[in-house]
Amino acid sequence: MDDFLDSLARTPPVEISPTLLIVLVAVAAALSIPQPIWKWFGLFTTLVHELGHAIGAILTGRFVHGMKIRMNHSGEAVSSGRGKLGAAISGSLGYPAPAIVGAVQLWCVTQGYTALALFVGGIILILTLLVIRNLFGFLVVAVSAAASAALWLWATPTQQSYVLLVLAIALLVGSVRGLATVIGVHTRRRDKLGTSDAYLLFRRTGIPSAFWLLLFSALIAANVVWAVTTVLESY
Repeated sequence: MDDFLDSLARTPPVEISPTLLIVLVAVAAALSIPQPIWKWFGLFTTLVHELGHAIGAILTGRFVHGMKIRMNHSGEAVSSGRGKLGAAISGSLGYPAPAIVGAVQLWCVTQGYTALALFVGGIILILTLLVIRNLFGFLVVAVSAAASAALWLWATPTQQSYVLLVLAIALLVGSVRGLATVIGVHTRRRDKLGTSDAYLLFRRTGIPSAFWLLLFSALIAANVVWAVTTVLESY
């Protein structure tokens, strides 16, 4: 147990040259921008999105009944509870979730908490297997959990840091991409409003969709700024 706890302790942050940082950013961009790759990596972003809803529900005392992830990057996290506040908080944390996770993960790596971030992320993925309610979603979570376990067991601390940095940056980009998509639904593809968290929040609370879109934008922008500031201060 002592050895295990020692493995989670803070370590000196990995050193990254400007050239290597550019390479890591390029790899992250390759995961989150080109459509053929985004088709698959975007499923992980959707998973984080739905976990944002689920964790928001849990933190506000709601009961999470289950989650689904579909191949078209849609998903759902079903929860129940009294009052509109919990539903509003849970519903508003989906789109910002990838940016929040990415920024926190990036901070952990730059501060020497790579092992702790990897361990906590792995535990969350394993627990998520208990609430997934469709086969495809189960496969997405299982593959993500297996990749996390492999990284924990066989990668060196430096390699772990590099991978988590790439994932963090890719999640930040994916969050911005998701925001652009939902804004596009409200401005150009209004026939798909039923897929928008902002519209669903409007239906639940009576507060206009524009407010929720602005809230999503503010939360995502704040985390992107925090992430960029963290990188600039660290490297």
